[in-house]
Amino acid sequence: MFSGSIPALVTPFRDGAFDEKAFRRLVDWQIENGSSALVACGTTGEASTLSNAEHHRVIEVCVEQAAGRVPVIAGCGSNDTMNALLHMTFSKKCGAAAALCVAPYYNRPSQAGLIAHFSYLAEHMDLPIILYNVPGRTVTDILPETVCELAGRFAGRIVGIKDASGDLSRVTDHRMGIGKGFCQLSGDDELALPANAAGAVGCISVTANVAPRLCADFQAACAAGDFERARELNDQLYPLHYAMFEDASPGPLKYALTRVHSWLTEELRLPLVPCSAAARTSVDAALALAGLV
Repeated sequence: MFSGSIPALVTPFRDGAFDEKAFRRLVDWQIENGSSALVACGTTGEASTLSNAEHHRVIEVCVEQAAGRVPVIAGCGSNDTMNALLHMTFSKKCGAAAALCVAPYYNRPSQAGLIAHFSYLAEHMDLPIILYNVPGRTVTDILPETVCELAGRFAGRIVGIKDASGDLSRVTDHRMGIGKGFCQLSGDDELALPANAAGAVGCISVTANVAPRLCADFQAACAAGDFERARELNDQLYPLHYAMFEDASPGPLKYALTRVHSWLTEELRLPLVPCSAAARTSVDAALALAGLV
């Protein structure tokens, strides 16, 4: 259903407010440079600091600006099942193609709780769901057997996973337990190459925000089975993948975007602050190696 390079878009801010004009330009630039879909209000989009009204406006603007050129995946995750459903209901209404739903954070639900949470969402809203597993942020890990149970129980409704567990064996676990029709997307840019080799079909990417063409070309090479070319592109991008996390994300990314575009700011929302001098040095070097500055 989804494949290729899919940026988890930043949410631009200016003077404390959502910078809608800059966001629209970012959406256009991403599509023009080969991104195959867009994620609005993911972790990189600082969704946790957006009010529900802002959250919904970002999704609405993304769908509006994409105008059917690429699908929009709306970040709908919450540690409150009813709030996740609220996000999904709005996203369906405004034309999003799918909902990206993270494992509930802070509450630390059991695997039974995860099954109940995602089942409730699948049963109450007919928007396709992409599970988002990122235990480094949520503490809770959506185990492969849970993923397989949910995908089997809600075939056609729970359609894929963004996996940022760092465990590459899960690509095979999911493929063997569910089948090839289940859309597996890497949640870690630096692991996208081996994940694709194991059966993933793309990446929901941080780096693609600032290097959309290189990331799109990398994913296209993987899809074509040209892993020699994919390795070359991966080497070019590899330092940038790590530089994006030299400080709390998306701080380094927002700094990188200011190096590439004059119409974006570094502005973040508390508790995040602009990235350190050391992170800026890493980002500068990585951008130069990638040929972006």
